[in-house]
Amino acid sequence: MFKSLSQAVPLLRPLSLRSRPTRTYTDFSFARFGSSGSARTYFDKMANITTNIPLLRLNDGTSMSMLGYGTGTAWAKKGDESKLDHGVLDGVKMAIKLDYTHLDGAEMYKTEPELGKAIKESGVPREELYVVTKCNKDMNDIEGSLKASLKKLQLDYVDLYLIHSPFFAETEEQLQSTWAAMEKVQAAGLTKSIGVSNYLPKHLSVVLKTAKVVPACNQIEFHPYLQRTELLDFHKKHGIATTAYGPLSAVTKAKPGPIDDFMASLAKKYAVSEGEISLRWCIDQDVVPITTSSKEQRLSDYLRAATFKLTPVEIKQINELGQQKHYRGFWGAKFDEKDRT
Repeated sequence: MFKSLSQAVPLLRPLSLRSRPTRTYTDFSFARFGSSGSARTYFDKMANITTNIPLLRLNDGTSMSMLGYGTGTAWAKKGDESKLDHGVLDGVKMAIKLDYTHLDGAEMYKTEPELGKAIKESGVPREELYVVTKCNKDMNDIEGSLKASLKKLQLDYVDLYLIHSPFFAETEEQLQSTWAAMEKVQAAGLTKSIGVSNYLPKHLSVVLKTAKVVPACNQIEFHPYLQRTELLDFHKKHGIATTAYGPLSAVTKAKPGPIDDFMASLAKKYAVSEGEISLRWCIDQDVVPITTSSKEQRLSDYLRAATFKLTPVEIKQINELGQQKHYRGFWGAKFDEKDRT
């Protein structure tokens, strides 16, 4: 097996998934807020910033943009899926306009119709976008679930199809047979890559016992207060990429905390927001963050995560400070209160 993900696949390459030139945008004066809450102006003149989001090469030879736009969490519908949410639709169209090419959806979010309509109305060629969705309902009919998602997405295929969680399975055999069904839909051309979400080492170990195809990635909650070191080491050993949801949690939902002052100082140093520091912290560790916003300026700002790099010392300090607190925002009922796996 591979000792690290970098041995399994060539990783960061300064390329764009898009065939047209890399996007340049103009950022006008704006205020940032430090830990004291006082406004700090970092830009008082226009600055032209060229985004060049790196790619992550997966173990099957495909590549994904290392900054994704998600249609879950705040966007997820609680009511009738067939009722179009124009906020979600406009949000996805705005993200595509800003050059977010990695678009993350799921059956569970009930936003596949909006995601598909936004893709169709964007005018961007299908092959220039990286579309992800996940199955959650009928785990005994993976092909039927994927075809239903494709119909809602108005697509012939997705770039990555994930099993949303392992918690449906009551036996090892269920985990293995479901993965075998995933391999079949990939072989049928309904998805280019297959992977999982919210899997732990024990679940992945079971799958790998019988798998013909190693999962391309595992999408997990990941931020400084939930670093999942054992799980990430397992990923690297087996060449499984990591994508992260909730990457901003430590500077949003989990405040106050031990990283606050240091993140504020880094935001000041790099003239960005703490959210952008959080995204870069992921990218610099070969983790693909998935984030979202309904605000165009904020989404535009997030792209600046591709314009700077944290130093190894800064990453280490964030990691050490983050280990002083534990916070899990999702699937809490499945874990012990102090469980960091």
